[in-house]
Amino acid sequence: MLGANDGLISTGSLVVGMAVAQMASHDLLIAALAGLVAGALSMAAGEFVSVSSQSDTEQADLARERAELVDDPEHELDELTGIYMGRGLSEPLARQVAIEMTRHDALGTHARDELGLFEGSRANPLQAALASALAFSLGALPPVALALLVPAPLLAGTVSGVSLLLLAGLGGLAARLGGAAVLTGALRVSFWGALAMGATALVGQIFGARI
Repeated sequence: MLGANDGLISTGSLVVGMAVAQMASHDLLIAALAGLVAGALSMAAGEFVSVSSQSDTEQADLARERAELVDDPEHELDELTGIYMGRGLSEPLARQVAIEMTRHDALGTHARDELGLFEGSRANPLQAALASALAFSLGALPPVALALLVPAPLLAGTVSGVSLLLLAGLGGLAARLGGAAVLTGALRVSFWGALAMGATALVGQIFGARI
């Protein structure tokens, strides 16, 4: 949702600003496509770097935990016992569970119960980068398509209207999925989208003639 909103707002705002500046249709379409590509790659790069850092941290935590299991297994067993007692088990039962879990998979148990690292949720930089790029591209596609299909005099208004409707839909859907108020989510995203498009339209109006 975040990537799609970003693609829709940034690319839609770019198209609106350039349309108000009365750029030629061909130039405007090229700029919209360039905005889509640049934005998608920027999202992918940022997500890759961020998740790679997270992955490095996870690997460092696992390496440290692996060393501690070798150097001081009794202390690690005490840590697990304390964790299970904190979850409501009596001390004898917590100790027995810790012993059994350590015997089964010591590192996996500490990764899950002490560090909060689960196998299915480990950081995957490439997957995150591709997902972000795809989400941004999907959000940016409607303004690009409108730049291709709508006559230049009608483009700014059309892109603004369609983008705001889509933003309201995405904001409402995100709020619904998160269990929040749908109307609040829709209005919140729409407000920032309208602000961004209004600002770029103002820039296009002021500097359009000089460009």
